[in-house]
Amino acid sequence: MTYAVKEIFKTLQGEGAQTGRTAVFCRFAGCNLWSGREEDRATAVCTFCDTEFVGMDGPGGGRFDTAQALAETIAASWGTEPARRFVVLTGGEPLLQVDPILIDALHARGFEIAVETNGTQAAPPGLDWICVSPKAQAPLVITEGHELKLVYPQQELEPARLADLNFQHFWLQPMDGPDRAANTAAAVAYCLAHPRWRLSLQTHKVIGIP
Repeated sequence: MTYAVKEIFKTLQGEGAQTGRTAVFCRFAGCNLWSGREEDRATAVCTFCDTEFVGMDGPGGGRFDTAQALAETIAASWGTEPARRFVVLTGGEPLLQVDPILIDALHARGFEIAVETNGTQAAPPGLDWICVSPKAQAPLVITEGHELKLVYPQQELEPARLADLNFQHFWLQPMDGPDRAANTAAAVAYCLAHPRWRLSLQTHKVIGIP
């Protein structure tokens, strides 16, 4: 298959259990919960996305005809350092495109592979780290993994509905936007009352990196 990629860049992971870790982010184009067009946002399944995933015009982005070509580009973004190679496959919704051939190609280049997904698509075998961010009104197909990161608050998706799923880490991440301060306060209060949940902050936004 071919792969449509919005952008590829090296940065520090800004949120969740891997916060602060050096990573190459590979952001795939396209999502099954929103077209990415502002005129469609109000009627989308997920209306609060803050990520640009439309097109293939970002740095390192483009259409890749083979998994080998995409893996080589990711490896070039990482550089020559062989230790602790880490790639985050994100989107949009990466599991619309990520397949075992790409996973094998990245493993062959020494990468530990994480995926950030909305959980509506089955995960292929071989992923090393699965982070699921459920969305209200969307079916949740992936019900186990390494971390569950709930953007909070979401109408019709209370954390209690998810707390018994088989994840190692449970995060509440305050919804960004004009109500971020109030959402952060609400997330803090919920974590204090329900210690199974931990607070996740988008530290990359705090320090001003991608």
